[in-house]
Amino acid sequence: MRGQRTASVRTWLLHESPATRAQARLGQAYRVTRALARNPLAMVGLVIVVGLVVVAAAAPWLAPYSPIAGDLANRLAPPSGAHWLGTDELGRDILSRIIHGARITLLIVVLVAAISAPLGLLVGTVSGYFGGAVDRVLMGLTDVFLSMPRLILALAFVAALGPGIENAVIAIAITAWPVYARIARAETLTFRRADFIAAIRMQGASHTRIVFRHVLPLCLSSTIVRATLDMAGIILTAAGLGFLGLGAQPPLPEWGAMISRGRAFILDQWWVATMPGFAIVIVSLGFCLLGDGLRDVLDPRRGTKT
Repeated sequence: MRGQRTASVRTWLLHESPATRAQARLGQAYRVTRALARNPLAMVGLVIVVGLVVVAAAAPWLAPYSPIAGDLANRLAPPSGAHWLGTDELGRDILSRIIHGARITLLIVVLVAAISAPLGLLVGTVSGYFGGAVDRVLMGLTDVFLSMPRLILALAFVAALGPGIENAVIAIAITAWPVYARIARAETLTFRRADFIAAIRMQGASHTRIVFRHVLPLCLSSTIVRATLDMAGIILTAAGLGFLGLGAQPPLPEWGAMISRGRAFILDQWWVATMPGFAIVIVSLGFCLLGDGLRDVLDPRRGTKT
C-alpha cells in the first residue's frame, strides 16, 4: 500500500502536463533532487555545505572550549586528547575557534551572496532587456569593475571603509556583482525578442512587470549556479582580508586571521596555521563540488533526466 502511494506521488510529480503551478514547481524540484543525487561528487559537496551550516548553528554546543578565553599554561600545545587540534599562542583551543569561525565564514558568504547576486541579476537583466544607451552605460560600469582583480579591488574598498566584518562584506559584494550582471545580460539577450515576451507586451504589461515577473525568473538558475561556485572565491577573499588584518578583528576566530597569527609558528607549531587552512580548503571544495553538480542539473541545454 505504501509502495503504491509512493508510486502515485512520483507519477503526479513527473506528470508531463501539470494541472497547477505548484505541481509544476514540485515536479521540477523533484527532478533536480533526483539528478543531483546521482552525482556522487555533488553529494559530497552538499554534505560539506550542510555540515558547515550545522556546525555554525550548533557552535556553542559543539565547541569544547571558549573560542576567546586563553590558557597561557597550555599555549602552543600540540594536538592531544584534551585539545584535538592543539592550542594557539594564547592557549586557546583551535578546534573551538574553527567551529565558531564557521559562523563568521557562513555569515560573510550569505551576506555577500544576498547583496551581489540580486544586484548583478537586476543590472544584467535591465541592460539586456532595454539595450541601447542603457546597455552601454551599465555594461561599461560592469567592465570597469571586471577589469580589476577582485582581491585588489576589495583591498582598496576595505582600506577606504576601514577594517571589520561589515566593511569586508560590503567590499567583497561590490567586487562580486559584475559577474552576475554579465551572465544575466547574456541570457536576457537570448530571449528578449522571443514570441512570449512580445505576447506579454501586447497584453499591456509594463517593462517593470516583464523584467521582474518574466525575465528575472528565467535567469535565476544560472545565477544560483554561479553564486554557489562563487562562494569558494568569497571564502578565499574573506580569508585574505582577514589574513591582512582587514577583516574580522581580534579576538574573533576568523579563519584567515588565525592563519595570519599562526604563520610565526609554522615551522615548529605547524598546527596553529595548518588547521584553519584545512577548514578553508574543505569548505571551499564543498561549494565547488556542489556548484558543479548544480550546473549539470540546472543547465537547460542538458535537460533533467528522471
